[in-house]
This record gives sequence, C-alpha cells and structure tokens, in this order.
Amino acid sequence: MALEHLSVGEIAVILPGATAVFRRHKIDFCCKGDALLAREAESRGLDLSALEAELHALETPGVHAPAETVDLIAHIIERYHKVHRREFPVVIELARRVESVHQDRIDCPRGLANLLSDMFEDLEDHQHKEEAVLFPAMINGVGPVLRDPIARMMQEHEELGDLLAFMADLTDDFVAPEGACATWRALYAGCNKLDMDLREHVHLENNILFRRFL
Repeated sequence: MALEHLSVGEIAVILPGATAVFRRHKIDFCCKGDALLAREAESRGLDLSALEAELHALETPGVHAPAETVDLIAHIIERYHKVHRREFPVVIELARRVESVHQDRIDCPRGLANLLSDMFEDLEDHQHKEEAVLFPAMINGVGPVLRDPIARMMQEHEELGDLLAFMADLTDDFVAPEGACATWRALYAGCNKLDMDLREHVHLENNILFRRFL
C-alpha cells in the first residue's frame, strides 16, 4: 500500500503502530494530522522510502479505539481526561521544585511550571466543553450541526500541539541533563508521558471520533 499520498492522520488510523514512528521522527499525527506523509518527510529532511518501509514493517499494537461511539467516548474520558486531571498537578509541582532548587543552572527549564499550568487550565476548559456539551450531543446522534463545535475543538487541539512542541524544547526532548537529580529526571519522564498521552488523546478525537460527524 502506497503511503506517500495519505495524510499522517489517516496513516495513524490504518496503521495504529505508526504513532510511535511519528513520535520518534517528531511528525505531528494528531494536532496537524492533515499533512501528507510525503510533505512531512520533505520538510524534516527524511528519506520518504525509508520512512514508508519503517511504517510497513510495523508489528506493534496501536492506540485502542472502540468501534461504537459511546464506547469510544467513555474510553477517552476514562483513559485520557481523568488521567490528565490526575497527572498534570503532579508534574506541575515537580517543575516548580526543579525550577526553585536549580534556578542557578544554565540548563534549568525556566518557565516550564508556568507552561504546564497554562496547558492544564486550557485543557480543563476544553475537556469540560467536550464532556458537558459535545460528547452528549454525539451520543444522542446529533449530526451536521456539530461541524462548528468540532472545528473549534480541533483548533484548540492545534494550539495544544504548539504548546507540546514548546514543552519538548524546554526539556531538551525530555532528556534530563547529566547529573540531574531524581526529581528532575521524574519531571522529564512525567512530561514525556503527558506528551505521549495528549498526542494519542488528540489522535483518537481528531482522526477517529470527530471524523464520524464530519
């Protein structure tokens, strides 16, 4: 199957294990999933043939996506919404501790705690709108009138993608510096998990759930 003329979002759906490949190459398959694979490879200086071969060789399991809409929504809320609400405050506190203790180091991730706090505040508002309005409408079978609300959610997802890229820059792609304390290493591991979970979360919504109503 030729992949170069498919979008990265489409590939993430038909080859679920592709999400791990895309993360490794920093290809945004969730928030900007409409980009064609060929264009993404060119913009990142990647060998398209090698990238396609890597995708075709996948054997890893992908992101779980229940077939029924009501089950998919329940999965998103349980696996992602609730998990974000538990994990963000913990990572924010770790960031505040690292910035306070290591503020004199040149490699200190200054501003990370504030970035995470802003992300969490925006995410809470976003998830509330989904849980209170959008998801119930989907479950009740409302159709074309959801185009505008879905478009707004997808725009917010794109903005989240920009913040995730900024978080990766601040943390040197989640690689703690040499000699980092256990708290610092735990912070970057937590940020890495947030990044992975948020990208999988947005992928399920943008490329699978929302497509059912567009």
